[in-house]
Amino acid sequence: MRVAVIGAGGTGGFFGGLLARGGEEVVFIARGAHLEAIRRHGLAVKSRLAGEFTVRAQATDNPAEVGPVDLVLVCVKTYSLDEAVAMLPPLAGPGTAILSVQNGIDNEDRIARAVGPGHVLGAVAHVSSLIESPGVVAQVAGPGKLLFGELDGSRSARVGRLRDVFVRSGIAAEVRDDIRTALWEKFVMICGVSGVTALTRLPIGPILATPETARVLRGTMEEVEAVARAGGVPLPEGCVGQAMDLAGSFEPEMRGSMAHDLAAGRRLELEALNGTVVRLGQARGIPTPFNFVIYAALKPFVAGTPALGWRAP
Repeated sequence: MRVAVIGAGGTGGFFGGLLARGGEEVVFIARGAHLEAIRRHGLAVKSRLAGEFTVRAQATDNPAEVGPVDLVLVCVKTYSLDEAVAMLPPLAGPGTAILSVQNGIDNEDRIARAVGPGHVLGAVAHVSSLIESPGVVAQVAGPGKLLFGELDGSRSARVGRLRDVFVRSGIAAEVRDDIRTALWEKFVMICGVSGVTALTRLPIGPILATPETARVLRGTMEEVEAVARAGGVPLPEGCVGQAMDLAGSFEPEMRGSMAHDLAAGRRLELEALNGTVVRLGQARGIPTPFNFVIYAALKPFVAGTPALGWRAP
């Protein structure tokens, strides 16, 4: 299978690396020092789940060099989605599947408006990974699981084929008929874990070990659940409890993606996460004080400000 990975960062590098190691024809679309390192030395993956390995794969910043592929993994940060969408036309042939492997709840619809809904599938990645250095991706926490499915809930032939490819490559993949609900389940989790680890500058272990701080985490998730239900999303009963249990299963040193980005002085996905909860809460009449505090406290850092950004000791 020909696979293009737009955004060879933590998530794209991890899943794309596994696919390349499994024998698929993977092209990484990247930029800057990371791109040059992949070109020269290959992409190195350090994973708690899959071990350490290096793959030699094509890497470019020009999708026109690639041409139509069977599968596109869109793995960029939400604030770069418009840029990624502009890269899709040369990659999308009549049968191309486009899998949005991103945080947030509306990326699929934004991609579908640009390329047509027939191409787009939804996906949820349960993995914590990051660029350790140019050309090196580290998977540091999480089960490395990939949930995906058709947005209309159907079981298509391409879904079955993709699952076979993922599993053969060592990816823990699961098809979800209710992928839109799964996106909201992940949204409950990531708004809480990513938001609170960034807000407190602490990993998940100390947060859960401190009753008051754990209450902030749960309250943040409960607000997301309330906003979802007010919008008609059929989240399962007890989803917040399940999310808290999942957080408790993480490595104690696990931090959410926004915490990593904050520490490095990079841009934050704040608008797509807690900011979206605040805005939807206002529109739907749902109070969101926990999410508002996270949003307000992190807003000064949203554009990426190394001079103000916190550095991990």
